Amino acid sequence: MKGTEVAGALREHFGDLVSDIVFPREDLVRVSVPRDSIFPFCKFLRDELHCEHLNLVTALDWPEDFECVYHLTSYLEEYMVELHVKVPKDDPKIASLSEIWRAADFPEREAYDMMGITFEGHPDLRRILLPDDVDYYPLRKDFEGQSDE
Repeated sequence: MKGTEVAGALREHFGDLVSDIVFPREDLVRVSVPRDSIFPFCKFLRDELHCEHLNLVTALDWPEDFECVYHLTSYLEEYMVELHVKVPKDDPKIASLSEIWRAADFPEREAYDMMGITFEGHPDLRRILLPDDVDYYPLRKDFEGQSDE
């Protein structure tokens, strides 16, 4: 399956919710979706378009908002999806994908630990790298470090 076919299927099923479609190469489609559509969107990718593997979950800190980035692979159909979802800084929450792909467990915990994004519905959302009593998120651009006082 080519990226253009994947994009066509996504547009047909989700309409205007799919935006910023780019094809970096023939077997890769990069697409943006709204935060509140991430779960049904990924369920469709897994169940209808055979994206059986979640390769990556990460988060970026832009001046105006956060962005979660997901890399998904269909080995059966031989294509990849790079999914971008904006998350507002004043409400840093997004649905967990761990119910769809168990592989989301640790990277969602890491994004929570480092950036402070809450993955709603995650079965065990707690810090994975830092101690539980830490009250900051070190990968945020506004992080200034911990004082020695």
